[in-house]
Amino acid sequence: MTQATDMMDWDAVRPLSPHEFEEIRKLAYRTFGLDLKSGKEELVSARLRKLVRGGGFRSFQDYYRHIVEDKTGEALAGMIDALATNHTAFLREPDHFRFFRAQILPQLADREAVEVWSAACSTGEEVWTLACLLNEALPGRKIRIMATDISHKALRFASAACYPRERCGDLPAAWLSRYFVAEGRPPQSYRVMAALRAQVQFQRINLVERLPWPHRFPVVFCRNVMIYFDCATQERVVQQLAEHLEPGGYLFVGHAESLTRVSHGLEYVQPAVYRNPSKRERPWTR
Repeated sequence: MTQATDMMDWDAVRPLSPHEFEEIRKLAYRTFGLDLKSGKEELVSARLRKLVRGGGFRSFQDYYRHIVEDKTGEALAGMIDALATNHTAFLREPDHFRFFRAQILPQLADREAVEVWSAACSTGEEVWTLACLLNEALPGRKIRIMATDISHKALRFASAACYPRERCGDLPAAWLSRYFVAEGRPPQSYRVMAALRAQVQFQRINLVERLPWPHRFPVVFCRNVMIYFDCATQERVVQQLAEHLEPGGYLFVGHAESLTRVSHGLEYVQPAVYRNPSKRERPWTR
């Protein structure tokens, strides 16, 4: 195919109109809580255009209609994967992991089994950071990490657990040698060792829907996802997360996020860390 023909195919997709943006915006908000405010038209157009062209649609309207009419849900999942932001890193927001290591892990040391939940795990760096910390601090314990995300694409990457060398630069050398297997000579990537991978269960979860289990955790990480929700959705999500915290359990949110504008029964511990009071304690209210 010539470059000129390629450009003609590209131009065959009509630009995103205000009406089409509004339809996609409402669909994203209704199905997974993403709050696409005015000004995000260019971002939506850029992220979805490949799917529009790849599906042979001439307009975003045709693409939108296809999503709505697709009974399998695959088209909607593809749109979610394209619009969801999956930026993360190992040991991201290190204050959280210092607090987790110093304050929480000693409280869990007398348990035979320790379970934590990474509620918006993205491409998995948070999950494997937690796995390294847990195995380092609590050797011999049964460790289980529930790792969930709305993006099929992110979950596939996270469960593969193989990361390019440049994404592993912030990992301690001791962790790389103990918990990862180098691939290539010199190493081009690092794969999480099988023993740690066996401790993690990945599952697709939409946080704006009712959660499919009654389980409670001593620790829940749900970081840097609520910044994409409006206040009403944040409140609904936080209340659901609180329901899945043990009495005395901890919720971590992103440092760019705050729960001061939403109603919840959690107590403030330090920036971006909240705790579910035990039954003997008075709930924190704003």
